[in-house]
Amino acid sequence: MKRLMTVGLTAALVSALALLAPTGARAAAHHTTTKASHAHVASPQRRAIASADRWVQSRPIALKATRFDRFQKVGTYSSHGLQYVAYQRTYKGLDVVGGDFVVNTDATGLILSTSVAQDRKVHLASTRATVSRTQARAVSARHVSGAKIGATRLVVLQRHASSLAWRTTVSGTHKGQPTRRDVYVSARTGRVLFTREHVLNGTGQGNWEGNVSFPTTQSGTTFSLTNPNATGLSCQNLTGNKTYTGPDDLWGNGVGTNRETGCVDAYYTTEQERLMLQQWDGRNGMNGSGGWVPTRVGLQDQNAFYDGTQVQIGFNTAGQWIGAIDVTAHEYGHGVDDKTPGSISRRGTQEFIADAFGASTEWFANNPNDAPDFLVGEEVNLVGSGPIRNMYNPSALGDPNCYSASIPNTEVHAAAGPGNHWFYLLAEGTNPTNGQPTSPTCNGSTITGIGVQKAQTILYNAMLMKTTASSYLKYRTWTLTAAKNLFPGSCTEFNTVLAAWNAVKVPAQVGDPTCTVSGNTVTVDNPGNRTGKVGVSSTALQMTATDSQAGQTFTWSATGLPPGKTIGPATGKIYGVPTTAGTYTVTVTATDTTGAFGSTTFTWTIT
Repeated sequence: MKRLMTVGLTAALVSALALLAPTGARAAAHHTTTKASHAHVASPQRRAIASADRWVQSRPIALKATRFDRFQKVGTYSSHGLQYVAYQRTYKGLDVVGGDFVVNTDATGLILSTSVAQDRKVHLASTRATVSRTQARAVSARHVSGAKIGATRLVVLQRHASSLAWRTTVSGTHKGQPTRRDVYVSARTGRVLFTREHVLNGTGQGNWEGNVSFPTTQSGTTFSLTNPNATGLSCQNLTGNKTYTGPDDLWGNGVGTNRETGCVDAYYTTEQERLMLQQWDGRNGMNGSGGWVPTRVGLQDQNAFYDGTQVQIGFNTAGQWIGAIDVTAHEYGHGVDDKTPGSISRRGTQEFIADAFGASTEWFANNPNDAPDFLVGEEVNLVGSGPIRNMYNPSALGDPNCYSASIPNTEVHAAAGPGNHWFYLLAEGTNPTNGQPTSPTCNGSTITGIGVQKAQTILYNAMLMKTTASSYLKYRTWTLTAAKNLFPGSCTEFNTVLAAWNAVKVPAQVGDPTCTVSGNTVTVDNPGNRTGKVGVSSTALQMTATDSQAGQTFTWSATGLPPGKTIGPATGKIYGVPTTAGTYTVTVTATDTTGAFGSTTFTWTIT
C-alpha cells in the first residue's frame, strides 16, 4: 500500500495572442538593437513581444513573406531569462502549414536569434479548390480502418513547393494500432500529399517505483488520483475512463498486474516530470500553461502512447502495467514536444526528444527503486529481450550510433539512435566518473559531459526555437544557439554541444553560431542560398545583424561575391548586376564600433 501526500498549487503561465498585419511603410531593414522601452513595457515577456512584433512588421527577408501574408502570435515561452515568441502565418486567409517561425530575445527584448520554417515564399496560382471537400474526406478516410472523420479545412501546405490542400483529421486503427492523423489531400488533383500522425508510440518498463508520494485531491471524504497542481492531470482506468477514487489516501497493492498499482507508478512519474519541467526548464506543465492530458492504464497491447488527448499505458509479457518513469515520462515528453513551437519534432528526431525527457525525469526523481540510467525500458522485460533502446551505445541494440543522410527516412525509434547518443555524450561524456558506462564516438574524440540538467535545459530551449522544419540538422543549430544564449559568460557548454554533434556526425550548418567569451557578440542573419542570372538586375539583398551591446552600428564587408556584385560598407546592402556564371561561396561579416564581428556564409549560384 502507498501513502500519498498533497502539495501546494502552482501558478499558470499567461500567454498572449495578437494579430499582426503588414504595415504600409517598411521599417528599416537594419537594426543594431530591438530593445523595448522600459518606460512603456514592464515585463521581459512584453519586451520580447514588442521586439518580435517590430521585427515581423519590418517584413525582413528571413520571413519569406508575400503581400498576402498575415501573422499571428500563438504562444510566448520563458526559460532562464530567455523569451521565445512563436507565430503562425496565413496566406489570403488560409492557414499556412509550414509557415511558422519563432523570435528569441533576452530579458531586455534584444533579439538573439530567429528560426523560420519557410525557405521560400508562398506561390499559388489560385486559392480556389477544384477537388471538393466531400471528395477529400473520402480519400482521407481510406487511410484508416474504422475511420472516424473529423474536421476538414482548406490550407496552404508549404514544403518544397506551395500546395493548396484539404486537411482532414481521421482516427481509427492502422495495421492493428490506434491512429489519429491529419491527411492532406491536394485540392487540385485529389491525391494525398502528406500525413501527420498524432499517436506517438513508445515502449518501456515496469511499475516498480516503490513506496512513493504524490499530490491527490480530496472532496469531502473521497480522495482521487487528480493532481491539484496540474489542470487535466489524473490517472484513470481505461475501461470507462474513470479516475481512481477511494475513501482514504492509500493506493495500489504492489501487484504489477493491478491497474490501480499501474496508476501509482504512472501518476508518480507525471508529478516528477512536472517538477522537473518547473525546476530545470522553468516550464509550467506539459502545455506550458499548467495543463496536461490524463493517463489511462489498461491498453491491451505491449505498448504505451500519447495522441494529443491522453497517454495510454499497456502491459509487458507478464501482464504487468508498464507505467515506469522512462515510459510515462517519455510519452509526456511527446506532449511537451507537441505543445512547443512547431509541434511534434520531425525527420527522425521525435523519439530521441521523448527519450531525453524520460531519462531526464529519471535523473531528477533519483528514485533508488528505479535508479537513473540511460537505458529505455530496463526494469521489465517488455517482450523478452531486455531494454529496447540504449542511449550511450545505440548500436548495442541494433540502432545507429552515427547520423547519416538516411536517418530522416529511418523507422522513428531506430532514428533516435544518433540523438540519444548525442544527449548522452553531452550529459555524461565519453568516460563518465559517476559510474555510468563509457560511450564510443563516431570520430574518435573524447568529450567531458556537462551534466543531465544542463543538457536537458539546452535541449528544451532548442525546442522553443523549433519550427515545422525540424530535423537533426536544425537541432544542431538550435542547441548551439540555446547553449550560447543560456550561458553567455562561458563557451564550455557551447563547445560541448558542438563536440557532441560532431561526435555523432551531424554535419555543420551555415546557420550555426560561434562562441567567444570576451567582447561583444555580433550575430549576422543568414539570408539563405541565392540564385541569379548573368546580366539580370535584381532587388538588392539587405543583410541584417544583431549585437549583444545596444547602440552599436556596423561596418559591412564580404568575400566571395559573384563578379559584378558589391556590398555597401555602411548599409549592408548587396547590389549590382552579375557578370559571370558559377556557384560562389559568400561570407558576409559585420563589425561593430568596438571591433567585435560576426559572419555568415551562403552560396550564390549565377546561371
